[in-house]
Amino acid sequence: MPWKERTVMSEKMNFVAQAMAGEESFSALCHAYNISRKTGYKWLDRVKCGVGLEELSRAPHSSPHRTPPEVEAVILAERDRHPSWGPRKLERVLHNHGYQNIPCKSTIENILKRNDRIKPEDSEAATPFRRFQRERPNDLWQMDFKGDFAMLDGKRCYPLTITDDCTRFCLCLHANSGTNYEEFFPVLNAVFEEYGLPSAILCDNGKPWGDSRAGITGFDVRMMRLGILPIHGRPLHPQTQGKEERFHRTMQRELLRARTFENLADAQEAFTDWRQEYNCERPHEALNLDVPNQHYRCSRRSLKEADRPVEYPTGARLRKINYKGYLSIQRHQYYITETLAGEHVELAEVEDHLIALRYGDFEFAQIDLEQQMIVSKRRKRVR
Repeated sequence: MPWKERTVMSEKMNFVAQAMAGEESFSALCHAYNISRKTGYKWLDRVKCGVGLEELSRAPHSSPHRTPPEVEAVILAERDRHPSWGPRKLERVLHNHGYQNIPCKSTIENILKRNDRIKPEDSEAATPFRRFQRERPNDLWQMDFKGDFAMLDGKRCYPLTITDDCTRFCLCLHANSGTNYEEFFPVLNAVFEEYGLPSAILCDNGKPWGDSRAGITGFDVRMMRLGILPIHGRPLHPQTQGKEERFHRTMQRELLRARTFENLADAQEAFTDWRQEYNCERPHEALNLDVPNQHYRCSRRSLKEADRPVEYPTGARLRKINYKGYLSIQRHQYYITETLAGEHVELAEVEDHLIALRYGDFEFAQIDLEQQMIVSKRRKRVR
């Protein structure tokens, strides 16, 4: 004989039938079915009223606090315009645009999920991380070339980007045709003329500002002459320029993805528009959802005032680098760089047998006279 199938509904019906028959006490019957007396009376009342024993929806008949459809439409429209912006950015930017009664971040997140605007993998990727940054604007700029891409005219674009470490303000987003020094340097000079000079610039060891041997380049000499400390990240260590890397990811996602450009002029027009949005409209997580333009201030050090010959303290011990880039100390030749040919550098004793080489306000190398070799090429500000 097959087992009789028992379901929740059949158990309810059996309980009600036995309770209405009155052959057992109500308490004992509830105990046998492992339910409370309250639940038992509820089932009886439903049958007597003709409602039935099916579970009723617990959803409220009305939702007076539900976000109005017109507000949801505004949120979804803004999200569609900026698919990579999350709930916090959307909340802030809608307030910035003057909208009233915008729901909180968690409600906006629910709206986006309910309308298929947030995928599970997007939520997993949005993990917070610890940030380190300089205290003031222009303490440090980070500079790099974004990965190049092809244009419809058959040529390639090399976006040059410069960001302020403290405020995340994008100082430069320029469409270059290559990474050569001749094209790069006028662009950098234009940035200096518009925003002033930083205390330091961080870049990698690639062209046009570095070399694989960590030697002194024309870029380094020019920066030190302007009173700017040139800093080069460790080779094969892009994390050093983390803010530039993060800026490039944002640029790729919001500007370059699934988009093509006719030529450099077309790319530059798009770059200019997006840089304005990034600096002045797009809330930034690292700035507590302020926009970078709210925090950035131009440097007080102007290019015109800083562009002057290198000076040394009175009584400094100076030596001239020859036309081949060598420096002579105690009849021994040390190769420094041809970019300083004809320039004077200062020799400062650090300790016995150890001499620091300085150019203006910066130390750029140390020589061990006993070993007759350059033992450090680390650059640092000394004045």
